[in-house]
Amino acid sequence: MAVEYAPRGLLGVLTPQANTTVEPEFAALLPPGTAMLNARMTSTKPTIIARLLDYLASLEAWSDQFANAPIGAIAFACTGASYFAGVAEEEAAVARITAARGVPFVTAGHAVRDAFRALGAKRIGLVSPYPQDLTDAGIAYFTALGFEVVRVSGSVLQDGVFHPIYAMSGEGAHQALLALDPTGLDAIAMLGTGMPTMLPIRRTPFHGGVPVLSCMLALAWRSQCALDRAPPQRENLLAWVRGEGWGARYEARAFKGGGGGRPD
Repeated sequence: MAVEYAPRGLLGVLTPQANTTVEPEFAALLPPGTAMLNARMTSTKPTIIARLLDYLASLEAWSDQFANAPIGAIAFACTGASYFAGVAEEEAAVARITAARGVPFVTAGHAVRDAFRALGAKRIGLVSPYPQDLTDAGIAYFTALGFEVVRVSGSVLQDGVFHPIYAMSGEGAHQALLALDPTGLDAIAMLGTGMPTMLPIRRTPFHGGVPVLSCMLALAWRSQCALDRAPPQRENLLAWVRGEGWGARYEARAFKGGGGGRPD
């Protein structure tokens, strides 16, 4: 069934309750003809870890918000839940929601995994905006998937703001990327769906010749593959890394008054 604003596919997106990055980045990343419906995942749990696991445990409720909208895939725009739940529980959740909804269910964690595999990457570097416990969980997650985490660069968290990750700037994320030594790496991933990563990737799509991904870029790419019913492929992914298509959309939307604007 065709949708006026989504002739190429309608994507359902599940976003953490206070995340301020997912919708703006998807608005630029997704190609013409693809549209998204967003549903917020909410939790009253007192800690970040408890909220993340609550998001994963209640996937049926979150995805039910799409009702009978003709979505072609669902994107789970939250990586921390995958890290703490672990590979096996994430796989079970993907199988459960895919079966229940009858469409592909793409997690941000799986999207990065598939991107690494498409690139043939084994030795990876990570740029993490997280506190140490969440960074350690991310390292364990990618190690369990068979990748060697060679180096990690941390971002400076913003204290005294509504959220230490969501309040980060693209400039700060770019500096964290540049602080990572790319020597001997096959790929670099900027973690989290809350850290703004479009500016860093536009400025430095290849760091020392190493392709730079983010969880949001990988999720948009992998979700579009799912909508197109196309296998993930290296050259297609590298076009996304280079900003083909989305780069111009990002620059057209960026606020020129400060903190955004053209990447150069």
